Amino acid sequence: MKNYIDPIVAAADNYRLLSQEGNVRVIEMRLEPGQIDNEHSHPSETVYFINGGKLRIHVGNNEPMEAEIPDGHVMHHGPWTHRVENIGKNTVLAIIFELME
Repeated sequence: MKNYIDPIVAAADNYRLLSQEGNVRVIEMRLEPGQIDNEHSHPSETVYFINGGKLRIHVGNNEPMEAEIPDGHVMHHGPWTHRVENIGKNTVLAIIFELME
Protein backbone atom coordinates (compact mmCIF):
# COMPACT_ATOMS: atom_id res chain seq x y z
CA MET A 1 0.00 0.00 0.00
CA LYS A 2 1.50 3.29 -1.11
CA ASN A 3 1.79 6.01 1.59
CA TYR A 4 0.80 3.62 4.41
CA ILE A 5 0.27 5.36 7.79
CA ASP A 6 0.57 2.82 10.62
CA PRO A 7 -2.35 3.25 13.08
CA ILE A 8 -0.24 1.98 15.97
CA VAL A 9 2.20 4.85 15.40
CA ALA A 10 -0.13 7.60 14.11
CA ALA A 11 -2.93 7.02 16.64
CA ALA A 12 -1.19 5.22 19.50
CA ASP A 13 -3.84 6.37 22.00
CA ASN A 14 -6.48 4.41 20.08
CA TYR A 15 -4.69 1.43 18.49
CA ARG A 16 -2.68 -1.29 20.23
CA LEU A 17 -0.89 -4.23 18.63
CA LEU A 18 -2.13 -7.49 20.14
CA SER A 19 -0.31 -9.95 17.88
CA GLN A 20 1.70 -10.22 14.70
CA GLU A 21 2.45 -13.51 12.97
CA GLY A 22 3.88 -13.46 9.47
CA ASN A 23 1.83 -11.00 7.41
CA VAL A 24 -1.19 -10.96 9.79
CA ARG A 25 -1.54 -8.31 12.49
CA VAL A 26 -4.22 -8.19 15.17
CA ILE A 27 -4.92 -4.72 16.57
CA GLU A 28 -7.27 -3.45 19.27
CA MET A 29 -9.09 -0.18 18.53
CA ARG A 30 -10.66 1.80 21.39
CA LEU A 31 -12.44 5.10 20.76
CA GLU A 32 -14.08 6.95 23.63
CA PRO A 33 -17.22 9.10 23.07
CA GLY A 34 -16.28 12.40 21.40
CA GLN A 35 -12.82 11.16 20.44
CA ILE A 36 -11.40 11.31 16.90
CA ASP A 37 -8.28 9.40 15.98
CA ASN A 38 -5.45 10.61 13.76
CA GLU A 39 -5.37 9.83 10.06
CA HIS A 40 -4.08 6.30 9.49
CA SER A 41 -4.21 3.44 6.99
CA HIS A 42 -5.17 -0.20 6.88
CA PRO A 43 -4.31 -2.74 4.22
CA SER A 44 -7.06 -5.30 3.60
CA GLU A 45 -8.79 -5.71 6.95
CA THR A 46 -11.53 -7.53 8.80
CA VAL A 47 -12.93 -5.72 11.85
CA TYR A 48 -14.96 -7.31 14.67
CA PHE A 49 -16.80 -4.72 16.78
CA ILE A 50 -17.04 -5.98 20.36
CA ASN A 51 -18.78 -2.73 21.34
CA GLY A 52 -20.29 -0.86 18.42
CA GLY A 53 -21.49 2.72 18.34
CA LYS A 54 -22.16 5.71 16.17
CA LEU A 55 -19.15 6.67 14.05
CA ARG A 56 -18.25 9.36 11.54
CA ILE A 57 -15.61 8.22 9.07
CA HIS A 58 -13.47 10.81 7.28
CA VAL A 59 -11.80 9.70 4.03
CA GLY A 60 -9.62 12.29 2.32
CA ASN A 61 -11.53 15.43 1.28
CA ASN A 62 -14.78 13.51 0.75
CA GLU A 63 -17.93 14.20 2.75
CA PRO A 64 -17.73 12.20 6.02
CA MET A 65 -19.82 9.03 6.26
CA GLU A 66 -21.85 8.19 9.37
CA ALA A 67 -22.54 4.65 10.49
CA GLU A 68 -24.36 3.06 13.42
CA ILE A 69 -22.36 -0.10 14.11
CA PRO A 70 -24.08 -2.77 16.24
CA ASP A 71 -22.25 -4.87 18.83
CA GLY A 72 -20.85 -8.01 17.18
CA HIS A 73 -20.77 -6.53 13.67
CA VAL A 74 -18.06 -7.79 11.30
CA MET A 75 -16.78 -5.47 8.54
CA HIS A 76 -14.44 -6.32 5.65
CA HIS A 77 -12.64 -3.52 3.84
CA GLY A 78 -9.88 -3.14 1.26
CA PRO A 79 -6.89 -0.83 1.71
CA TRP A 80 -7.74 2.71 2.78
CA THR A 81 -6.62 5.79 4.72
CA HIS A 82 -9.10 7.52 7.03
CA ARG A 83 -9.93 9.02 10.44
CA VAL A 84 -12.66 7.70 12.74
CA GLU A 85 -14.73 9.88 15.06
CA ASN A 86 -16.93 8.49 17.84
CA ILE A 87 -20.09 10.63 17.74
CA GLY A 88 -22.08 8.31 20.00
CA LYS A 89 -22.37 7.84 23.74
CA ASN A 90 -20.57 4.48 24.05
CA THR A 91 -16.91 3.52 23.93
CA VAL A 92 -16.28 1.69 20.66
CA LEU A 93 -14.06 -1.37 21.00
CA ALA A 94 -13.00 -3.43 17.98
CA ILE A 95 -10.46 -6.06 17.00
CA ILE A 96 -8.86 -5.46 13.59
CA PHE A 97 -7.25 -8.25 11.58
CA GLU A 98 -4.91 -6.75 8.98
CA LEU A 99 -3.40 -8.65 6.05
CA MET A 100 -0.06 -6.89 5.57
CA GLU A 101 1.68 -6.84 2.17
